[in-house]
Amino acid sequence: MDLNDSTSLAELMARYQSTETGYRVPKDGWRICLAHEFKEKRTPLQAKNVSLSDIAKHIGLGLRYLKWWYKKTQVEKKAPFIDMFRPLPLRQIYGAPLGGIGGGTITRGWKGEFCRWQLNPGMYHYKTVIADQFTVCLRRDSGTIYQQVLSTEHPHTLQGWNWGYCGEYGFYHALYPRAWTVYHLPGQNVTLTCRQVSPVIPHEYKDSSLPVAVFVWDIENKNDYALDVSIMFTMVNGSGHKDDKSGGHWNEPFNLEKEGESVSGVLLHHCTSVNPYTLCLAARKQSDREISYQTAFSPKGTCSALWSDFIKDGRLDSPEGPSPPTQKGETVAAALAAGCSVAAQGHNSVEFSLAWDMPKMTFGSREKEHRRRYTRYYGTKGDAGPSLSHYALTHYKNWEKSIEEWQRPILEDSSLPSWYKSALFNELYFVVDGGTVWVELPEDCDVSGGLRPQEGGLPAQPPIIKEYGRFAYLEGQEYRMYNTYDVHFYASFALIMLWPKLALSLQYDMAGSVVQHDPTERMNLMTGRCSAVKTQNVVPHDIGDPDDEPWTHLNAYQIYDTADWKDLNLKFVLQVYRDYHLTQDTQYLQDMWPICQAVMEAELKFDKDGDGLIENSGYADQTYDGWTVTGPSAYCGGLWIASVCVMCKMAQRLKSDSVYERYRDILERGSAAFDKLLWNGKYYNYDSSGRSLSNSIMSDQCAGYWFLRASGLGNDELQTFPKEKIRSALKSVFDFNVMSFGGGQIGAVNGMRPEGVPDRSSIQSDEVWVGVVYGLAATMIYEDMLEEGLHTAEGCYRTVWERAGMAFQTPEAYCEKGIYRSLAYMRPLSIWAMQLALDKTGQSYRPRQPSNS
Repeated sequence: MDLNDSTSLAELMARYQSTETGYRVPKDGWRICLAHEFKEKRTPLQAKNVSLSDIAKHIGLGLRYLKWWYKKTQVEKKAPFIDMFRPLPLRQIYGAPLGGIGGGTITRGWKGEFCRWQLNPGMYHYKTVIADQFTVCLRRDSGTIYQQVLSTEHPHTLQGWNWGYCGEYGFYHALYPRAWTVYHLPGQNVTLTCRQVSPVIPHEYKDSSLPVAVFVWDIENKNDYALDVSIMFTMVNGSGHKDDKSGGHWNEPFNLEKEGESVSGVLLHHCTSVNPYTLCLAARKQSDREISYQTAFSPKGTCSALWSDFIKDGRLDSPEGPSPPTQKGETVAAALAAGCSVAAQGHNSVEFSLAWDMPKMTFGSREKEHRRRYTRYYGTKGDAGPSLSHYALTHYKNWEKSIEEWQRPILEDSSLPSWYKSALFNELYFVVDGGTVWVELPEDCDVSGGLRPQEGGLPAQPPIIKEYGRFAYLEGQEYRMYNTYDVHFYASFALIMLWPKLALSLQYDMAGSVVQHDPTERMNLMTGRCSAVKTQNVVPHDIGDPDDEPWTHLNAYQIYDTADWKDLNLKFVLQVYRDYHLTQDTQYLQDMWPICQAVMEAELKFDKDGDGLIENSGYADQTYDGWTVTGPSAYCGGLWIASVCVMCKMAQRLKSDSVYERYRDILERGSAAFDKLLWNGKYYNYDSSGRSLSNSIMSDQCAGYWFLRASGLGNDELQTFPKEKIRSALKSVFDFNVMSFGGGQIGAVNGMRPEGVPDRSSIQSDEVWVGVVYGLAATMIYEDMLEEGLHTAEGCYRTVWERAGMAFQTPEAYCEKGIYRSLAYMRPLSIWAMQLALDKTGQSYRPRQPSNS
């Protein structure tokens, strides 16, 4: 596959019939014609896709899970943290989400629909609300000549509206956190470009928290006569959820003038008993713009009255006063219109914003009330909609300037392929749309776990959490656990590189949870045995389920005994040093040092032979928890060696000579044992058991080394992995896991046999994990294998974004054909590890010229 091949992109735009390119739409990004239909149709992993041997191996787990699932869903009326019986079907519709970090999200699809909602923290509602639309009205000489809903849909409701915009004349372009939708109006010689802007700005911790987005409509009139153009924005009071009809919801118009700028719009008060919120539609008032509104209309039936009102003169009636509260069973919507004149062969624009104000929120257990981060600036009264809208409409140009300055060096680097630029920025959607919450730390909250600094613990309120708040994001929209740590290990590169204060805040939270102990016994679904929910000096798998009470009830993941997980403690230690290396925050290193020593002591119990190398039994670790392993393994063994290495480095930095000498001794013995037990002359064996499958080629076998390189180590006096062996291992992975799988065009399979066939001993070994592939690609880049690294990663991007229609819902995993698992997953944020590797090595890619033969 040629890294500059544009065949897939050409397919996405093949049905586009216009020559219009839109108003200042960038070259790089994900682009798709509004009429495109994906040929590839994948389905979620189901029981029928599991081999008989795997079913036999996990029959006990299946029965225990069924019993647990029934109790959770039918008795407790709760959503299971992983619903194996009702996986999300693939809807090939999603575009860039709206809003900043941690205030909830609304996703607008690439065809323009408002279709994915996360207003209640961490809980997703997948519903296209058909009345949520933009409509254009063109007028000439005081008469309407064209009025069209800018949607390709033909719904069975709202029949009084003109639906069915011809998708062949429009396209969508995403370069997160912005997106553009271009509509050429057939026969009108007019092109509209809707630019969607969200305040997601690296190293910025105020505006990036705001739950608001701006829609800038650029209007190009290619006619020889002037036109009056109006855009109408309609929205239902709600998200298509059943509580839209619970009654008591109402709307009201508003106008806010401040600092010489004025905005007008409609507030939609959604008055539920739990987590009430207000939606705010707003437009910027200017001398040559006309703003009008309809406070309330029923989005049922034909809705022809609103259509007639708008078509009459391109404006709405604008009644005064609020609407009456809805009755039970009713829904209510609002409309806002902005109009302007556009000269012949001219250009003009109108600006809208959409804000949502849920200042206080509770999770599923309703135990505690949390204040969202943006309330630090806009208060908790629930009246922030007008102020948020005013600020957004008067500051979005500053946001765009910051976004462009951040993205420009990468976009202008001609040595980087276009697909990579699209992947790098668009995968960042998950920082916002990962069920993300960003909340203020209550004054009476103690995050230390009860162990004070003088006892080897943390302050009750570490300054970084007090200043920057608490941050949490889900493992995935389907795998509903916050801050799943083995996955965050990969995804954390995006945070530490772009919002380092949030990354460190999360680390302090995790460090405080390490010392906690919850002796409550519960059954582990894998084994059927009972164990404590949380063991002291073990990093938790996660900080909780949003349908429960995160930060209070840890370890929602109930499959395994958390005390036996090998990799979580190691990943904590590795991240501590990597974060210190990238931030040079000495206080952070000092605060984390005693926690690192405690978790490493807990790991040493797994060194059963005293050879300086930990062993596994049963399953590899928490990351590859479905793949059986016995004895020291390439993955956990490599993470252990890397962790011991950084313990030596931290001890040197903090002048702890005795700790340094101890871990230096462990490092020397462990490295020798790792090499002796696992190196086979070409790569590191999967494990050291000597079983028939122990010599499988694992794509992630160099994960420990990868983190050392990301931490500025691996080439110094503590070099633990011989470089020639790392390069040989990476070459084996590329030759087998990449090029011998899926025609070399779909990424790297987790496990490959040396005979050249996938390792099908488990579900996980036969999958491609997108986030692991990006980490593998970063490792290759460090080892001067840039072309191989980009080729490997490109396979995942092409599969997910261009063939399978999984844009803005990148899954955890997919198989060679037909199957995916866990849509909208955290780990693919690891693509930012590739950018770190490029930054550190200073490499430029020059594609090979095609052969003339």
